[in-house]
Amino acid sequence: METARKNSLEEMNSTIPVPTSKAKFIRKLFAFSGPGALVAVGYMDPGNWITSIQGGAQYGYLLLSVVLISSLIAMLLQVMCAKLGIVTGMDLAQATKVLVGRRIAIILWITTELAIIATEMAEIIGSAIALNLLFNIPLLLGVIITVVDVILLLILLKFSIRKIEAVVFVLILTIFFIFLYEVILTKPNILLIIKSFIPHTDIITAHISGGESAFFIALGIVGATVMPHNLYLHSSLVQSRKYLRNDPLALEEAIRYATIDSNMQLCFSFIINCLLLILGASLFFGNHPEDIGRFAQLYNALQDHNIAGTIASSTLAKLFAIALLASGQNATITGTLASQIVMEGFVNLTLPLWQRRIINRLIAILPIIIGIYLWGEKGEVIEKLLVYTQVFLSLALPISMLPLLYLTSSKKIMGDFVNCKTFIITGWIANIILITLNIQLIIKTINMLLN
Repeated sequence: METARKNSLEEMNSTIPVPTSKAKFIRKLFAFSGPGALVAVGYMDPGNWITSIQGGAQYGYLLLSVVLISSLIAMLLQVMCAKLGIVTGMDLAQATKVLVGRRIAIILWITTELAIIATEMAEIIGSAIALNLLFNIPLLLGVIITVVDVILLLILLKFSIRKIEAVVFVLILTIFFIFLYEVILTKPNILLIIKSFIPHTDIITAHISGGESAFFIALGIVGATVMPHNLYLHSSLVQSRKYLRNDPLALEEAIRYATIDSNMQLCFSFIINCLLLILGASLFFGNHPEDIGRFAQLYNALQDHNIAGTIASSTLAKLFAIALLASGQNATITGTLASQIVMEGFVNLTLPLWQRRIINRLIAILPIIIGIYLWGEKGEVIEKLLVYTQVFLSLALPISMLPLLYLTSSKKIMGDFVNCKTFIITGWIANIILITLNIQLIIKTINMLLN
């Protein structure tokens, strides 16, 4: 495979030193830790929140198995991304362009940018709802206020990638502890939760009156959990570590620690997504079937003694809203970096970060403003739009997965670091299943629109 003419995220490439081979395990792990946190952010953005909450509210613990399977697939794919970036010195966008050629690369770039914009829409909606819950700011004004993210992001990106990773990790821990605390207070059925990690046929067949089918929400969970843009992001971020590019032992070590970092961080996102679903199930399952699983409703439930019982308090509700706002802001960082990576990798086009940020934000804001104009400031309508963005991500995922699986399974490209047979078989099975489910989803969506 030919070498890319330009390093991925060149300003960050090889900027983080790593200890020598004789250093202790903890020191090395600390040096390589960080990219996993930035990747994990994408697995716990507001899109994950609404799909997980709705899944729990409408179907109890049933969809926990979907969260588990999605998270395992995500771990597998992110390990492949890390291997690709470390071994080839190219991110997934650059490597895919070499594989498919310029014309197809342009199509893939457009599709991936749309997926990033869908993620951006989820972040905007989540932030606007959080501002509405915390300060009673109208949704339309909250959406406009999110443009300020541009300034905040540009200030943050002036710091080193290491400091950005640290800030993101602290925010992840904050979100984790908030929801762990709230779920403990709800006293969920632990035995039933454990049983629900085993897949059940009801995931395909279940449907409640006045709500989405379990299958539809399951696809939203997959789209929200396995994020297409994260595949490009991770393959680039791992190259920020200063390891020996031509030493097989150094490459092997970099892959090993990048794998540990990625899996540790994705375990946090898996637990957080489970906590969200469990919280939705504990507070809503069997209640208010005509309108369940919304952010505002969960916020109100946390301070309503008739629903949350003795745990109800305004403090818990505000913690929820603060975590939602933090989650949306976290996603801003990774979305912008991913957009820069796919633009440079697929079409060799580089824009200043402030321009890239403004363009993405304005494109993402437009359909939300139109939605608010047409339907008014109805939270349920806006949150339904958020669910549909996650379904789109699920549809876009195979476009990123197919090249990744092919590239990392090629002996010619990866050499001694080629995927093992287990990885290859598992990866292709996951891809085939996802594509099959997406075809069914398209059919169901068309039928729903026609009826």
